[in-house]
Amino acid sequence: MNNKIQLLDLGLKDYKQTWDYQEELFKSILDVKINNRRQGLNETTKNYFILVEHPHVYTLGKSGDYSNLLLSESELEQKGATFYKINRGGDITYHGPGQIVGYPILDLENFFTDIHKYLRFLEETIILVLKDYGIEAGRSKGETGVWLDADGPFARKICAMGVRASRWVTMHGFAFNVNADLGYFDNIVPCGIKGKGVTSLQVELGVDKVDMQEVTQRLLHHFKVLFESEFVK
Repeated sequence: MNNKIQLLDLGLKDYKQTWDYQEELFKSILDVKINNRRQGLNETTKNYFILVEHPHVYTLGKSGDYSNLLLSESELEQKGATFYKINRGGDITYHGPGQIVGYPILDLENFFTDIHKYLRFLEETIILVLKDYGIEAGRSKGETGVWLDADGPFARKICAMGVRASRWVTMHGFAFNVNADLGYFDNIVPCGIKGKGVTSLQVELGVDKVDMQEVTQRLLHHFKVLFESEFVK
């Protein structure tokens, strides 16, 4: 059991380059696990947590509907955005500057073997961060992610989630709107859910800009406590 997680802060980085890097780390953990089982070894697996912001990009999950992207190729280009069909769960979402994107690449056998619990812990991390800022957030029945006023007339999502897991190894993760330009969400049906909005911490607090570094530190603290883990560099 290894509860140490290597923290990798990539700053602003291209989505495809980050995806390739995720795949590389994901495969490195899987290779150790497969080798352990084949050869009867007990080599410890590593855990990683990528923090990143992306240039404007839309990503569609493996079971997502292309019609939820409301832009043509030329319109994407005009908006300086890219588009990728990817191998996570969930439908379509947007990533861009001002958003904290987290990709935990964990061997859950180092923590607990329960994907449902894993997703709920990711949500709880963001819920606790929002509570630090005096904002009450929660879950929406049957939908992943973190919501405000989930059951009310002004339901809005502040953090989207989508993961992939194989042999208890995770990749992909969450996208938390802190100072994100919400106008980019107008070009999609976010997460394939009609009739519900999106929001950001900046909008909810009614400020010009939220300190991203402060939010990140709060996020890492709550994640560490929930997963009973330790971040290393």
